[in-house]
Amino acid sequence: MNISRLLYRGTSLVASNATGDSHQQPEQLANTHRRSFLKWSAAASALPLLLAESDSQAKDSDTSEITSPRTTPWKEFLPNQMSPLNPVSVLHGADGVQVAPPSATADAEHGECGRKPHQRYDELGVNPTMYEINVVERPWKAHPDLPEIKVWSYRAADSTPDSFSPIIFARYGQPVLCRFHCKLPKDHVGVGVPYISVHLHNLHCPSESDGFPGDFFSAQKQGLTMDYKGEYKDHFYPNVYAGLDEMQNGIGDYREALGTLWFHDHTWQATSQNVVRGMFGFYVIFDHLDSGNEKDPSPEALRLPSFPYDYMLSFNDMRFDSKGQLVFDRFSPDGTLGDKTLVNGKIEPVLRVARRKYRLRLLNAGPSRFYEFYLHDSKGKAQTFTYIANDGNLLPAPIRNMGKVHLGVAERADLVVDFSKYPVGTELFLTNRLIQETTKGPDKVDGSGTKVLKLLVDRDPPEQDLSQVPDVLRPLRPLCDEEIERAKVRRWVFDRKGGEWAVNGKPENILDTSAKIDKGECEIWELVNESGGWQHPVHIHFEEGRILSKTVNGVPVAIPEHERGRKDVYVLGKNEAVRVFLRFRDFTGKYVMHCHNVIHEDHGMMMRWDIEDDTPPEAPAECGVS
Repeated sequence: MNISRLLYRGTSLVASNATGDSHQQPEQLANTHRRSFLKWSAAASALPLLLAESDSQAKDSDTSEITSPRTTPWKEFLPNQMSPLNPVSVLHGADGVQVAPPSATADAEHGECGRKPHQRYDELGVNPTMYEINVVERPWKAHPDLPEIKVWSYRAADSTPDSFSPIIFARYGQPVLCRFHCKLPKDHVGVGVPYISVHLHNLHCPSESDGFPGDFFSAQKQGLTMDYKGEYKDHFYPNVYAGLDEMQNGIGDYREALGTLWFHDHTWQATSQNVVRGMFGFYVIFDHLDSGNEKDPSPEALRLPSFPYDYMLSFNDMRFDSKGQLVFDRFSPDGTLGDKTLVNGKIEPVLRVARRKYRLRLLNAGPSRFYEFYLHDSKGKAQTFTYIANDGNLLPAPIRNMGKVHLGVAERADLVVDFSKYPVGTELFLTNRLIQETTKGPDKVDGSGTKVLKLLVDRDPPEQDLSQVPDVLRPLRPLCDEEIERAKVRRWVFDRKGGEWAVNGKPENILDTSAKIDKGECEIWELVNESGGWQHPVHIHFEEGRILSKTVNGVPVAIPEHERGRKDVYVLGKNEAVRVFLRFRDFTGKYVMHCHNVIHEDHGMMMRWDIEDDTPPEAPAECGVS
């Protein structure tokens, strides 16, 4: 293992703090980290391998030996509807005082950190909808049988006490300006680091708002790729489709729309720690097709089930000690696999539903467990549903009568379940039948599995269900042979070297790019898993891709039907390779690709790539630009 990387994770060091100079160049930053390693080596070597909550006693045993206390299922109810955050009319500075409307450049005077200027803000940021969110530590009970734990979460002024993760509803064509304040305890010790970098996965947005791992900040800390520290940061989400420059229509290509997105912490070498403590939320975006209104009179609207019958469900794994406190091994590159699944922050909850169609948006929030969910009744009889979206992207057509859904870390799936066929009082269960004993990945499917959510049909709807699932959803931009033939091919091997995770034999270095890509170009990326028995859900920031082919042990295999649309997470099974076609459009700057088993990411399985502002030859019309 690279001990200097481990030591950084075990301390609160950042390069800019070590010398007091907040404007060091990348080379100076790297040298400062090496000096910090020498300075802190004696103290860090005494750190235990496992730390529980900051106010709990430290432990030094293997996490696999710790089993969470038993809990009685179905004791708590989830809210009947998911309420989105309300936008605000004014924003506040670090001191809480109202400040002028945000601009393209960082507002250091009022406490904003040293981000780069927002790209295309004058063009795309007119009259943005504004949100203000604080990242705070707060108490939370995951189950009535367990004591409170301290979680870190995104909170707005109108967040309700029973809300574990916030939801933002947005719309294409209406930009959003989201101000994130870091209000975590600056003297924190233990799992998690008290500074943040917020990644909105996988919005088509400028790099300075993407949540680059080196762009972490707090009032006390400056990220390696930031100009100076600050208490808050403005993120500009233009809410345009990819293909803005190609289409020349002011909004982009509607075939590139996403729907179910999520945001989470992405702090360098600490993503898994901050996410396991609760730092994630939903960002749901609508347009003229997926309009969020099942009564929409427009003939273009799909009229899918809508609020309050459009329901978000997050799944994340945690492990608790005998006292009910969160445990997590932040030093081991194998990490900690949770043995409890939380649904919207609760263990074994109940969701009450009306007798009508629901759109259920499922998110695997990680940090490392895979799921294969089945729906069945109280007698174990399998039930079916309709699969309409993968990784937030509506499929060209729904897949009806599905009986299972497989989710690697960070994958999403939108399902439509029709509860109208069940009488009031019916109990249904969502069960994970995927057996996984280590963070290597899943082993096999078990016949019985573990029930994680009860769905109780408890009422008739107050009005007629006018929602539908039409036979055609969102069209795909066609691929053409000419584009594929001229695309540059890059090969990325995901492996383990010297005890650390690596891409192409190297652990991550966010100060150095591994690929420079001209804006507007298309490429084919070959993602290859050569890490033994491990599985890797690989996430490529910024752009959706199309899977061209898959092989296992060099033998071609079929692409599953639900993966034939657009994706941003590509699960690499054992000895598997995936070829992905990508376009890089509209914005420039630094982005990353990484394993979304974020324990692997924190321990080196990530690489940086940059989009540069060189205009390539225009794509021919037959390649889908119209």
